[in-house]
Amino acid sequence: MSEHVYMDHAATTDMLPEALEAFTKQVRRGGNPASLHSGGRSARMALEIGREQVALGMGAEPVEIILTSGGTEADNMGILGLYRARRAADPARTVVVLSPVEHHAVTETAQWLEKHEGAQLEWLPVDETGRVAPESLRETLQRVADHVALVTVMWANNEVGTVQPIAEIGEICATFGVPLHVDAVQAFGSIPVDAHLTGISTLAVSAHKLGGPVGVGALYAPRTVKLEPSSYGGGQERDVRSGTVNAAGAAAFGAAVDSVLAHQSAEITRLAGLRDRLVAGIREEVPDAVLRGAAPASPEREAEHPTRLPGNAHFTFPGCEGDSILFLFDAAGVSTSTGSACNAGVPRPSHVLLTMGVDEQTARGAQRFSLGHGTTEQDVDTVIAAVAEVYTRARAAGLSGHVPTTGAR
Repeated sequence: MSEHVYMDHAATTDMLPEALEAFTKQVRRGGNPASLHSGGRSARMALEIGREQVALGMGAEPVEIILTSGGTEADNMGILGLYRARRAADPARTVVVLSPVEHHAVTETAQWLEKHEGAQLEWLPVDETGRVAPESLRETLQRVADHVALVTVMWANNEVGTVQPIAEIGEICATFGVPLHVDAVQAFGSIPVDAHLTGISTLAVSAHKLGGPVGVGALYAPRTVKLEPSSYGGGQERDVRSGTVNAAGAAAFGAAVDSVLAHQSAEITRLAGLRDRLVAGIREEVPDAVLRGAAPASPEREAEHPTRLPGNAHFTFPGCEGDSILFLFDAAGVSTSTGSACNAGVPRPSHVLLTMGVDEQTARGAQRFSLGHGTTEQDVDTVIAAVAEVYTRARAAGLSGHVPTTGAR
């Protein structure tokens, strides 16, 4: 093969030309956005234009956007900020309600609060597709609403691609008067995201998942939502996140969002078609492979009411180690992901799959194929052509030793 086929866009995707141009233009120009001279004012203008573009991309106002170093920091800021502010106002509010399929930027933050600041964690059940049932949240809040600091549920899962019923979840949170934090890192740019849905208090996004640069993200947080600061020193970003703001990163993030939204509906349809073609091809070549996550919506509902991310195809291959599949695909010129973390070369089954009821041995054979703006029909055909041999060789290699679960975006 002359070129490597990239099927790991959920991990990161290459920068769009518009984003790269905006980034390099501002880097060359320089300037600190907090400075009052012309160079500073120019940097501030680039920063605020980027902020406005990011805000428009999620139906928010620029003043509601706090720029961060990425999705992880935005998740941390939202959860820690809400928890501490709520507990300061009412010490009885120590309960954090969350789904067990969240990214570790969320779960580990909640667990840190449990260990160090007295939080009590209430885990919501999910079904076999990784979906939270809104009724289970309602039942939980009926029981502990007076003690809840916040609820946190992701918009779309980074491993299996399942889209959560965020509108319904937000309505329930609003009914009980509890704040909702949403990790929208995988959703933003892939499907429509509306930060102004009823009940959403904070929402985290990241630039490099949709064609912007690594190291830039944002937290949606309207002024009506009280957040404890995450850093101190200069008073930037509404006194919530002090420090010199990355003007070049913000400009590039905004340019990427602008470009993506200009043709989002058509791109959703295109990627969903390629995903369905890939799923059908893998199933034909390897009948034992099992698609994990929610079933795709019908084509006419895909753009407005998706049940699964349009670029996500997550399979488990029985009798195989996920890393073996990954390395065999890599040797065949295809970049994929196991969708789970690995420590010192020792495979760990996905916490997401285990929570969905998949047994540990089956979960170890996971492989995530994630498509993006550069994916072509030829790329899909290359994967389909390689999958049978990869599966045969990986199954022959069998399963190796393993350790308990952890996860990765």
